[in-house]
Amino acid sequence: MISKHKIIFKNAKKMRALSKESIDLVVTSPPYPMIEMWDDIFSNQSKKAAQALKQNNGSAAFEWMHRELDKIWDELFRVLKPGGIVCINIGDATRTIDEQFALYINHARILNYMQKIGFSVLPVILWRKQTNAPNKFMGSGMMPPGAYVTLEHEYILILRKGGKRNFLHKDDKKNRRESAYFWEERNLWFSDVWMDLKGTTQNLTHNKVRGRSAAFPFELPYRLISMFSVKGDTVLDPFLGIGTTMFAAMAAGRNSIGYEIDSHLQKDILLNYSDIVSFSNSRIIKRLDGHMEFVKERFKKKGKFKYTNKHYLFPVITSQEKELMINQLESVGMTAKNCFEVNYSDTPQEDFVRNWEEYILSEDSQPETKKQIRRKRNKPTYKQQKLF
Repeated sequence: MISKHKIIFKNAKKMRALSKESIDLVVTSPPYPMIEMWDDIFSNQSKKAAQALKQNNGSAAFEWMHRELDKIWDELFRVLKPGGIVCINIGDATRTIDEQFALYINHARILNYMQKIGFSVLPVILWRKQTNAPNKFMGSGMMPPGAYVTLEHEYILILRKGGKRNFLHKDDKKNRRESAYFWEERNLWFSDVWMDLKGTTQNLTHNKVRGRSAAFPFELPYRLISMFSVKGDTVLDPFLGIGTTMFAAMAAGRNSIGYEIDSHLQKDILLNYSDIVSFSNSRIIKRLDGHMEFVKERFKKKGKFKYTNKHYLFPVITSQEKELMINQLESVGMTAKNCFEVNYSDTPQEDFVRNWEEYILSEDSQPETKKQIRRKRNKPTYKQQKLF
């Protein structure tokens, strides 16, 4: 298996290199309107936004900034295939202008416009983006009512063009089955609140670069790509930044195209591209190891599994996981300027292809009796003893 990746250093308002209905999935994080670090980008593209900021007119600046983003959302509707999904990571903004503190609801403004141009809005995901600040409040501290709630979450907006995507041909159905995720991953990923994304421990990119570009953690696009596309699909990021979406697509066995207005970020992208093979394979091994830990714990409580994965021979919960295979990366190379190609193994990882019965039936994995489970549930914890 091979995946191909291309970076286009141009403004995404006109993605002339992309034909109509050529993209399967969009995963992106645009500049956030009304966050000061992005003022210059919006002001350089919109004189009216710049003028509104100078006049301390926050609501007008907010609207003119979003009108610049609207042009990209229009292009996404054009290039996305019917049934394709758009995932937009966005945070709301808080700002004091002319001594008046206010919240600017970026996520709602984008959803309203996307729905207006024809996208269907699907349930959103909140992910907790914890602040490192020691003070968990804004405003006047402990004196009511002048303090404000601190924003520690961002939104992942999820939209679809048209109805559900269909897989009609035999090969497409087979590819979809091999692109499946684990049952326990489904239960975590498809929750509407993600509390486990910490960013720094999951980042491919250097922290200094991430701080300057406001890139999201690698795990975020990797999950979304695994959730909403199949192997061989093409993923678009119209605000590529330091390339996190592209690297996640490489790790997941998808193709990608990225638009980026700032050509100076090319060096930062190339800084990480040579590490993507080892980084991705480590993430894949973590997924497989995680599944086996899940298998071991579930066997202790529930006993034997009903289904077996045909590639790895380990147990799985559902029949939809029987053909799941996560392709290991073998090599990555540059085929032309800003173009890359990734080669993958078409066979499962050797360390995971074996008879798992010994692992599951090991002494410390024997199923617990109902009596043991009841005792464990009813046993008070140290904290409970202290409190009660």
